[in-house]
Amino acid sequence: MRTPRLIRATARPSDAGPTRHRLARAEALAAPLPPLLVAAERVAATVSQGVHGRRRVGQGETFWQFRRYQPGDMTSRIDWRQSAKTDHIFLRQTEWEAAQSVWLWRDGSPSMDYSSRPGQPSKRDHADLLLLALASLLARGGEHVAMLGSGVPPATGRAVLERFSVMLDGPMRRTKGLPVPEPLPRHARAALFGDWLAPLEDTALALGRLSRSGVRGHLVQILDPAEASLPFSGRVVFEGPEAEGDVLFGRAETIREAYVEAFQAHHRGLKALARSAGFGLLTHATDRPLQPSLLALWLALSGNPETGARPC
Repeated sequence: MRTPRLIRATARPSDAGPTRHRLARAEALAAPLPPLLVAAERVAATVSQGVHGRRRVGQGETFWQFRRYQPGDMTSRIDWRQSAKTDHIFLRQTEWEAAQSVWLWRDGSPSMDYSSRPGQPSKRDHADLLLLALASLLARGGEHVAMLGSGVPPATGRAVLERFSVMLDGPMRRTKGLPVPEPLPRHARAALFGDWLAPLEDTALALGRLSRSGVRGHLVQILDPAEASLPFSGRVVFEGPEAEGDVLFGRAETIREAYVEAFQAHHRGLKALARSAGFGLLTHATDRPLQPSLLALWLALSGNPETGARPC
């Protein structure tokens, strides 16, 4: 979709929710971390006060693979025989542990940098914050998380959050607009963050690959409010952030009705695709607080059917 001129902004998540001393403690713990992770931890702290802990994943018995030891892993899980064969320390990872891990992904395409107003966070800002805040909640519950496409196996603990923060601002800052297929354990769960404005046929292929491997989860569609309503009037130049070219409208308001109809049709199609692939769909607007969307996603991953695909 062609969109107006891109504007970068800095996310400022809402502080509403936790008591003052709990928030101060969260800030103290996050002080040495990158600013993005500090903000995500603040968001996670507000949500964690209102939800109960989930059961930790089981260890299981069926061996799946060895994986490298990472900070935060339990030393009791080390396989000393395998480790003795190399210069690295390895853990035994069971199929149940891997399947019960949550795999996270964020659209890194240029369209995610869009913001319709100065001072308003971009879609990428909110996607990064929601992903890291969700990873924080999962890690607090003892869950194993991994970044889809990173090649790094699932792990838990605070070290994972720091690693994710570095990935999002470094090697995974720019990625393709749809998840790239890779081998995942059976019945794995996934939370996929993006604007999901790619052609529906491309999205269907990406979700189909995940669905056929038994992966289930949720799509989080992050949108600038202008993308749903096209509030522009008069002479407006729409610039394609991904080399689609520019389009000039002398009276942008004349196309609003047709645009909104097309946008709503796309959303209905996306919702149907998600449902057919076994995924829920949650919509988040960048002019809205992060906490309600994070809470809805957290409850959806907990298996609450009433909150799995509610727009926020």
